[in-house]
Amino acid sequence: MRRIALAAALGAIAIPALFMSSEAATTRQQQQPARSAPQQGQSAQSQPPAQGEATAPKRLAEAQGWTAYSAPEKTGLLCYIVGQPTKSEPANAKRDPVHLLVTHNSADKTANVVSFIAGYAFKEGSDAEVDIGGKKFALFTKGDTAWARDAATDKAVVDAMLKGKQAVIRGSSARGTATTDTYSLAGFTQVISEIDKACKVKR
Repeated sequence: MRRIALAAALGAIAIPALFMSSEAATTRQQQQPARSAPQQGQSAQSQPPAQGEATAPKRLAEAQGWTAYSAPEKTGLLCYIVGQPTKSEPANAKRDPVHLLVTHNSADKTANVVSFIAGYAFKEGSDAEVDIGGKKFALFTKGDTAWARDAATDKAVVDAMLKGKQAVIRGSSARGTATTDTYSLAGFTQVISEIDKACKVKR
């Protein structure tokens, strides 16, 4: 599915996060069959609401390039933040919108799920890397999206973002173009606290 630009209407902005949560769970399951269901986030409820049943997401907060939303699911609540890069290199690369998300899902009891949408298809089998204040984390890729491989890495990435000043994500497209996207973390703590409260996630 092609990603919808963040500049679109509020309801459209919500669609990537709804799909990221379920796609991450499925891909993680394929890569790590030994993980238990709660850790994988493997749940029928992680699918987006059927057309006609979806409720428009609620904007919770916005600060310095980060926006928080919540959206009801059939048996719980989806809470997520969307960030936009302050700089993308190379500047002339043709890409769809680029953004970074952190998602909580009370329906399947997952939290801090990190996903990065690159705006292009990653090189097959390649890893992306996020560098936060010198702490580096490998992200596996599928299509145009990168995720941490497990819940422990998700939490470590978010903890580093809470303490850091910027996150730098590097990846390689299917055409071999190396990209670097820089996100300012000013405002991140303020915005993620809103989804923590909404989905009752403790830190």
